[in-house]
Amino acid sequence: MRRLINQRPGRGGALMLSMMPFILLACAYLYYSHARLADNPGDKLLPAPATIAATMHRYAFEEDERSGDRLLWTDTEASLERLLSALAISAVVGLSLGLAIGVLPYLRAAIAPFVAALSLIPPLAVLPILFIAVGLGEAAKITLIVIGVAPIIVRDIAMRTGELPTEQIIKAQTLGASTWQLVIRVVLPQMWPRLIDALRLSLGSAWLFLIAAEAIASTEGLGYRIFLVRRYLAMDVILPYVAWITLLAFGMDWLLRLVRAKAFAWASTGA
Repeated sequence: MRRLINQRPGRGGALMLSMMPFILLACAYLYYSHARLADNPGDKLLPAPATIAATMHRYAFEEDERSGDRLLWTDTEASLERLLSALAISAVVGLSLGLAIGVLPYLRAAIAPFVAALSLIPPLAVLPILFIAVGLGEAAKITLIVIGVAPIIVRDIAMRTGELPTEQIIKAQTLGASTWQLVIRVVLPQMWPRLIDALRLSLGSAWLFLIAAEAIASTEGLGYRIFLVRRYLAMDVILPYVAWITLLAFGMDWLLRLVRAKAFAWASTGA
């Protein structure tokens, strides 16, 4: 008897299975959009694909009358600049502090509880505080993402550092390695792929905090545009913007996974 757990799809079958949910979602949208528009041609909740395409063509390829910008690309550039800056800062903080907590017992005893408590604070709850303390500029938006992402990366790297085989640490010390050499030559190389994994898992939260910050105080950005047009029930803008954000996040995740597979093939899990 062949058990389901041992049955694996081929490459073509896996591709078809991966596409099936998207195809079903598209078919459901087309069906319900057609049904709603048949009852009410002026319905805005599920606009026709042609309406969405026309709107996105205007946003992507035609200059805005007020600003002279192509809004989709201006919003994308603004959002990605904020997001990538915050992720870079979070990665540096997460790796350095996570390594220190994982390797140094005194530092772990002093800082680990504080980092754990910080990671449990809902970042959106401190958004008003950030706007009051830092202002409404780019610093507040980037800081919000860092507050939401960095503590999680710190804890993850610290835990993974603590899970390294004790034999490795003992052998390195037996060979005369100092604490600094131990961190640089034994621990750090094994944490690079884990850092990439942590960044991949944090992408969803990072986008959430970015959209929230842009919705409250911004003049450009993907989140700003979505919340700006919601008052007009402009689903022909909101839906493709949400799809574009999803595509950008998926592309970032794929790129990080590719870097991990190419640079750290020895640690590749296929996830």
